[in-house]
Amino acid sequence: MKRLTLLRHAQSSSENARLPDHDRPLSARGQRDTAAMGSRLFSQGTEPSLFLSSTATRASTTTKKIVEALGSSHKIIETDRNLYLASHSDILKMIEDQENTISDLFIVGHNPGLTDLANHLLPDFCLDNLPTTGIVAIESTAQKWSDLSRSNLSLLYYDYPENTESPLNKN
Repeated sequence: MKRLTLLRHAQSSSENARLPDHDRPLSARGQRDTAAMGSRLFSQGTEPSLFLSSTATRASTTTKKIVEALGSSHKIIETDRNLYLASHSDILKMIEDQENTISDLFIVGHNPGLTDLANHLLPDFCLDNLPTTGIVAIESTAQKWSDLSRSNLSLLYYDYPENTESPLNKN
């Protein structure tokens, strides 16, 4: 079985208009939301095998903070510049290319690619917009990442910082 978690980066700061989009840091809200979502994931005992993250500052910072909240090593983080503003088909190709020894994969990236990918994989989910620091966790009965298909995928949960009925907040 495979578990795929799509995580949109936390909210970025727009204070410095001269900063290139790729280099924008997290806002204060983004910092808080990342801590909150990291805590929710930790309380569930989440143990990812790999985080594949965009190289954009807001995505890589989100990744590092979530990994730290989970008590995991930064060794499970890989960055890929191709994830920066990637289309859903490009992200899917990156997923399909992962080693099959990886059972729990997090993709940390951007919209519209992540929202589009969630809707492509789970057409009945009908997500309008994956919010910043939002998570879509998907389970597959496939043994290989290249075998992901709508017929072997199911939604485990959908969560985001403002979700007062979070499926990850059952404590």
